[in-house]
Amino acid sequence: MAVTPAETRPPVPPHLSDATLRDSAHMAGVEFGPRDAAEIARLLVRTGIDLVEVGMVSGPGSKDAALIEATHEAIGPERSMTLVVVRDRHQVATALDEAARLGVRHIMYSIPTSEQHAKLKLDSPSAKFLHVLARSAISQAKDRGFHVTFSGEDGARTPRERLVPYVEAGFEAGADRFRLAETVAYLSPWQMEEVISDITVIDGSEIEIHSHNMLGMAVANSLAAVRAGARWISATVGGIGERGGNAPLAELLTALRVIHDDRRFDLTHLTELSRIALRGAGLGEAFQSGPTTPHAFAYELPGQLLHPEAYETLPAELVGNTRELKVRTRLTGALVRWALDDSGVVVDIDAFTPWLVARQEAEGAPLLDRDAIRKAAVDFQNV
Repeated sequence: MAVTPAETRPPVPPHLSDATLRDSAHMAGVEFGPRDAAEIARLLVRTGIDLVEVGMVSGPGSKDAALIEATHEAIGPERSMTLVVVRDRHQVATALDEAARLGVRHIMYSIPTSEQHAKLKLDSPSAKFLHVLARSAISQAKDRGFHVTFSGEDGARTPRERLVPYVEAGFEAGADRFRLAETVAYLSPWQMEEVISDITVIDGSEIEIHSHNMLGMAVANSLAAVRAGARWISATVGGIGERGGNAPLAELLTALRVIHDDRRFDLTHLTELSRIALRGAGLGEAFQSGPTTPHAFAYELPGQLLHPEAYETLPAELVGNTRELKVRTRLTGALVRWALDDSGVVVDIDAFTPWLVARQEAEGAPLLDRDAIRKAAVDFQNV
């Protein structure tokens, strides 16, 4: 007997969040402006997206302040969510101060859960330390009135015996939602169902899935997560994002329409959304997911360049690709130091970095790779 779309609907239709103005905006070399942010946010809300994720805050003076404020003005802070980095209790307190200053009401804590990512970012692979840190961060935010989603960064590669107690600890501390981040594309749809099933049974849990698309399965994995009980899906316009891209919004919404007969969303805005996002990202007329594109192994953070194995599903060399630095104005001393290492070019990093940022802004923020930074350092020597 043929199965009709209505018979394949998930028990509870998923909510949608969109991370174009956060995950895509922090893709190497991509920098959306406030005008693009406002346009994208308005169209996302008109499409029917529940929550627009915008910007990242790690402490005072967030570089994404203008992006966050433009989104709040366009759709209101109640429809927005901002990522807050978690490293230690004091850092979290300063980040929450900044989030409050910007009028943020809904935060998403980025907390590395795999041993590999925890060791790199928290200086400790200890599960006990991870639980203490998450409980502290969540309690701080709830005491200040924030709605809190907490993540399992690199959650897809986190073993069940480490992941499940962490998620339980977060909900016990008062978190509102948990996001499993498939930071490194790793799972098949049937494996995703098993992972999500392990955490949807936790009392009071509300689960979101955030997949990357290096293996081309982000939409399938998102639908599999919903089948297993996830209540939220995170996507991006055009699938734009780091590490092979994210779950593409248009494909996801049309899949929900065709497979589940889900008619809650206004699909007529999708083409315009893609046009604006691609223009703002400077990616031309199309974004291609997967491991063979120029942006698949492009990075703009020193940690990603120094420890690429922590972020890659497979090495660039395996598919004949190359690993590269790409950045516009989000330059830091550590990034410049990495670019100049072994170049023979010696400059005062603390003086050169702001000089280069200022020059980038004056010249319209052209894309820089390692060779371009080295050439700029030579120009700086001659100033």
